[in-house]
Amino acid sequence: MSPIDHSIKRPTPPPLMTVLPAEPMLLMTAGPVPVPAEVARAGSMVIDHLGDTMGMVLRHIREMSRYVFQTQDDKIYGVSGPASAAMEMAIGNLLWPGRKALVLQGGLFSGRFAEMALGVGAEVTVLESEAGKPVTAQMVADQLKVDSYDVVTMVQGETSSGVLTSDLQQILKLARDDGAMTIVDAVCTLSTMPLKKDEWGIDVLLTGSQKGLSSLPGVSLISFSDRAWETAVDRQGRRPHWCLDVVRAERFWGEGSYHYTAPVPGLLAMHEALRLIIEETLEKRFERHLHSSLALQAGIEAMGLELFTPEAYRLNSVLAVKIPASVDDGRVRKYMEHRFKVLIAGAYGFDIVRIGQMGEQCRVPNLFRTLHALGAAVARQDASVDPSLGMATMEAYLAKQADDVL
Repeated sequence: MSPIDHSIKRPTPPPLMTVLPAEPMLLMTAGPVPVPAEVARAGSMVIDHLGDTMGMVLRHIREMSRYVFQTQDDKIYGVSGPASAAMEMAIGNLLWPGRKALVLQGGLFSGRFAEMALGVGAEVTVLESEAGKPVTAQMVADQLKVDSYDVVTMVQGETSSGVLTSDLQQILKLARDDGAMTIVDAVCTLSTMPLKKDEWGIDVLLTGSQKGLSSLPGVSLISFSDRAWETAVDRQGRRPHWCLDVVRAERFWGEGSYHYTAPVPGLLAMHEALRLIIEETLEKRFERHLHSSLALQAGIEAMGLELFTPEAYRLNSVLAVKIPASVDDGRVRKYMEHRFKVLIAGAYGFDIVRIGQMGEQCRVPNLFRTLHALGAAVARQDASVDPSLGMATMEAYLAKQADDVL
């Protein structure tokens, strides 16, 4: 008898290197972003996930994460999975049947918390903002007069629309004063703009690896306050997750004992990404991100395109750009990809394209290449834009405001 089933065809896929483009794409999407050489090199290695070297790496990741999160927390974990897995860890450990969650929804990703909370049996109230606008402190204050909640969830920045939760600190105070714990998604904002976990009173803060941190996709970071940790430990009944159980995670991250096989290359890459952030310093990193984004914004507007989000709540790390009615945004993105090897992102329900300004995206050569590609692609569809003026305006901004920053 044959050891295999010959009715199942043996596939003959081509070698990956024959499929990938000869010239790498410039990733200017809303994530993932390009990674530094040190990060790529670290992510190419595999070591024993329970050995002494790995133990040192985990200690360093926790130590460096405290600086980046701006916290004294010692319950910090690297999660094997995207930021959505960290969201599930937060939700699955703080909510269960009988507990209530208020989800502040300003777009696709902030709304994802509601699906997860319903999945673990919590009672969920969704407070949704007008499309393209953030949830405000007044909206939250009004809702907290109606009911009280065990957990309030929110994002610092909504990746899907380029909207900043401009009232974040006020909202956090309102929730804290009402006795609720807070979960903040900082996936597209951590290390790109100020965020102080302890000072602002955030109970659980989470992020992904592939955006502001400029690391490899597939690993996320999450930090629990003492109050959040104690709530998770003291919960009664069965725990809905195994991989995402913080008690089990602590055995690996805090005690060095086995939980599951850690994503070793991703954690090594994360170590280097965090080290480079600390080497740069948060102050300089914030300044670099701000001026990179403002320079690009100036060029886009001077070219004749309009930014989707008003300045009062514009997210600098993900720029949303309106596309003229006569222009097909899909054709714009395809032309940029094929002619200039530049990738930008489409949108979720809006007539916009999104350009990332996170981590390694915020470098002068990337700005000029992206703006030129965008201008050429839009002009190709006979839109009334002036790419040359946009490039000159961005150059003038950089020379005046960011000559020693970028």
